[in-house]
Amino acid sequence: MNRYTKRLMVLAAIFGILGVVMGGHMAGAGSPALRPVHAHALVVGWLSLFAWGVYYQLFNVSKRLANWQTWTGMIGTIFLVLGMWVHLAGALEALPFGVTLAIYIGGGTILIASYILFLIVVLKQKVTD
Repeated sequence: MNRYTKRLMVLAAIFGILGVVMGGHMAGAGSPALRPVHAHALVVGWLSLFAWGVYYQLFNVSKRLANWQTWTGMIGTIFLVLGMWVHLAGALEALPFGVTLAIYIGGGTILIASYILFLIVVLKQKVTD
C-alpha cells in the first residue's frame, strides 16, 4: 500500500466510524439535527477519501500533485465536517458565529481545491488502450 492510500484509508475509516456513531446517536435521540454533518462525514469523509485512496493504489501518479491533493483533501474534510458540526450544533458556543462559519467555509474551500487537484491528477493520467 502506498503512503497516499494509507493516509486516506485511515482517515476514511475514522470518518466512517464517526458517521455511523453520529447516525446511531441521531436515531436513538430521535433528532435529525446533525443530519448534514452526518451526511458530509460519510460522503466526503468516508466515500471520497476511500475512493481517492483506491485510485492512488491502482494508478501511478505525480507524487508531488498526489501529495498536495491528499493533504488538501484530508485537511478540507476535517475542517468542513468539524466546522459544520461546530456551526450547526453550536458545539463551541464561546466562539463567535463568524469564527465557526469561517472554519466551516474554510474547510469547504480547501476541499474544493482538493477536488480540482484530483481532476488535474486524473486528466494527467495517460490513456493506455
